[in-house]
Amino acid sequence: MRKISAGLFISLDGVVEAPDQWHFPYFNDEMGVAVDGQLGAADTLLIGRVTYDSFAGAWPERETAGDEDALFAKKLGDMRKIVVSRQPLEFTWRNSELLQGDLVEAVTALKNEPGDGAIGMSGSVSVVRQLLAAGLIDELHLLVHPIAVRKGMRLFDEGDAPIPLDLLSSATFTTGVLYLVYGPGQAREGGYEEARAQLPAES
Repeated sequence: MRKISAGLFISLDGVVEAPDQWHFPYFNDEMGVAVDGQLGAADTLLIGRVTYDSFAGAWPERETAGDEDALFAKKLGDMRKIVVSRQPLEFTWRNSELLQGDLVEAVTALKNEPGDGAIGMSGSVSVVRQLLAAGLIDELHLLVHPIAVRKGMRLFDEGDAPIPLDLLSSATFTTGVLYLVYGPGQAREGGYEEARAQLPAES
């Protein structure tokens, strides 16, 4: 089964909206390696319409310009890009297609396609939320920035059921950014009595 890896820039208070307004001062070579490792390693890109519009409006021009980010831009352009949208779209970026049918069913089928190439996601918060709730995301890559943005959409909205996650890896960048990778976890049980047993004994 193919794996889905979702990557998000996120503030200390959980905001994921408009990272272009607060993210760039923290971007360095460490983060570049992390982003390329998560997204550049995929052969398929699964994104929402808003993210697609943003990417398609920027990356083809960057590829043509031939600057430092042209290689990464070409890598994105060469990927198969599957866009989640309730409305028909006219695609201007090569190798783009519309996800057909119910989101969970279609993504489940996508994961079951032959091959072992990763499916990468970037941004696309509403899609990430739905796939997390459905248990379809294998790795959630969070680049936690040391800033409280204090306004904007947060990654997790209110819902009926918690989503337990296991920490798979962590790293601290020189900018203070925390790179945390989570996978699906098991819900834990216990209350104050169990926690009290772990307190240090009085000397």
